Amino acid sequence: MRNPNTESRCVPWGSRRALLGLLLEVAVGPFASLTASADGNRAATQFSWDLIHLIGNVISAGGFDSAKAADGSQITLTGSGTWGSEGDERGQAVTGGGTWQTFGTNGASTGNGTYVVTGLVIFVNAGPNGVPTLIDNIGSYLDARGGLLVLRVRYSDGERGVLTVSCHGPANVPDTVFEGITATKGIVGYVDRGKPAAGVDGNRTVFHVLPQSESDDQDQQR
Repeated sequence: MRNPNTESRCVPWGSRRALLGLLLEVAVGPFASLTASADGNRAATQFSWDLIHLIGNVISAGGFDSAKAADGSQITLTGSGTWGSEGDERGQAVTGGGTWQTFGTNGASTGNGTYVVTGLVIFVNAGPNGVPTLIDNIGSYLDARGGLLVLRVRYSDGERGVLTVSCHGPANVPDTVFEGITATKGIVGYVDRGKPAAGVDGNRTVFHVLPQSESDDQDQQR
């Protein structure tokens, strides 16, 4: 039985809700602030891609890669660019482009121009190379990566397509990863990649992790 002389201490429901909200804010506030600070200090990784020359054991920019369509017609590309890693809150910013030229089944040129990268579809990182075996004139060989990169592109004649850049690399990358490119342009799929051959320049690619200072410079330019 409740003592009739005991004063009632019932707190109105509205006041209790306000008190509960205050307690939650006090408890969660520092954690949320800490999380936001950690996210703000997290630097997104920037990568670059290049279609390369490989002459002897020297890697350099400005190379070319080719792929063929079902009827044997061909596209040849040059190109390079950059993109941000997964988790990049800047929206997967991408840069890059290059030149294109198409050829008919008889080998005659059927068109040429430039293309620009308009978006990132996916990048799967296959990991770093092993002990340096090549001279890398693009970046640090230890920053080179293998993997698969898929980009959306727009060609100078108005057609759109998808460029797939794949890098097997000299070491530590599974043999299921191919070396070279495939591309689409309009309704044509150039899916039969040109295969690299020993001692022959062409149909080779490379990815690099960019130093943070270089990434910051590119962000400022954008």
